[in-house]
Amino acid sequence: MANLLIHSMSEFAPIVVQTLHHAEASRIAEIGAEYGGMSSILADYTEQMEGHLYSIDPMPKPEFLDWVDGQDQVSHIAKPSLEAFEDLSDIDAWLVDGDHNWFTVYNELKSIDAACQRDGKPLLAILHDVCWPSAFRDSYYAPDSIPPEFRHNYSMDGGAKPGNPGLLPGQGFRGMGQFGMAMHEGGERNGVKKAVLDFIAETESGERALSYAEIPAVFGLGILFDTSAPWVGPVSDLLVPFHQNSLIAKLEENRLANFLTVLDWQDGHIRRPD
Repeated sequence: MANLLIHSMSEFAPIVVQTLHHAEASRIAEIGAEYGGMSSILADYTEQMEGHLYSIDPMPKPEFLDWVDGQDQVSHIAKPSLEAFEDLSDIDAWLVDGDHNWFTVYNELKSIDAACQRDGKPLLAILHDVCWPSAFRDSYYAPDSIPPEFRHNYSMDGGAKPGNPGLLPGQGFRGMGQFGMAMHEGGERNGVKKAVLDFIAETESGERALSYAEIPAVFGLGILFDTSAPWVGPVSDLLVPFHQNSLIAKLEENRLANFLTVLDWQDGHIRRPD
């Protein structure tokens, strides 16, 4: 069924690469390895820029490790993201596509910002899954790695549908045992976009402003950056036409509705016509 639903951050590659070019980013950190997807695109880009890609993933696929062995401009850091920051310095841009829950993403952003402040770099973070279903609902690939006070009650087999704040047993968008989803949508400390919004609210001050653009397609791409960055003009010009574009959002809504209908047929919740 996965081939019926485009889901990769690599679908945004032209926008991501143009953003990196405008920011003159050459040293890039990627949280969440995707062999054959975004990782290979970033590797090609960093090779052109005579830069380096640091890919952070504690348990990537074997194919990814074989691929890294043949890439001089790529290093793999085999640690959970929140343990990997000590190994990184002078990073120009950060791509975040790891665990999709508030605790992880919020603390990734805090660590990214601290590294940027330490190294004198403007913040540039590009995040996947900032829209439904992960915007305001946690998911957990490794629930035990999340401190209990930050972990919502979750289900490994319940599924989500747009407009339903709960989960449906054996229906909807779900992890099929691969990951768990929070039993409820919304509220405090719940979801990827909530983590982004909380980070912005806590980081902005009278002396510092952040810009955030959101492309509401393929589960959502968020681009977060310092408004004072020297490249803010061309990056903003690139992103403004896509930012919360109502037509793009409607197409994503329709895409998800069609896919969820196919799932309902597959799950036996809709009777196929004779």
